[in-house]
Amino acid sequence: MALSFAMWERHALQPAAELHAGQRVTAITHLGSYACRNVNTGEGAAPNAPSGNRSRHATADALDIAGFTLANGKSISVLRQWQDDDATGAGPEALFLKAAHSGACRYFKGVLGPDYNAAHKDHFHLETGGFSMCR
Repeated sequence: MALSFAMWERHALQPAAELHAGQRVTAITHLGSYACRNVNTGEGAAPNAPSGNRSRHATADALDIAGFTLANGKSISVLRQWQDDDATGAGPEALFLKAAHSGACRYFKGVLGPDYNAAHKDHFHLETGGFSMCR
């Protein structure tokens, strides 16, 4: 998890911030990593998952990212500034978030974002192990 995070931060997150915001990310707001619980799709267990299927959070192999702070102090929030794929005229914050999300797919086995479902509307879920997914 730490290696994937370091690779994403260096090779995807910071380049995306510099390209779209003109500066580096200095802080990341997260919603946590370790939480011994079952998979949650916002309505209980994942579809077709056996009862008691553990989340990657249960082994600290997942991290939920809610936002970023830039060098100038500006905050970028996944909840407030993410635009779905149908949005037109995306601003630099939304373009940065899209690039950060897609870049995570190169370094993490599983990446979920606001377009995946309502349970992920306010964060990026980044995980190692498990099934490959980038949504």
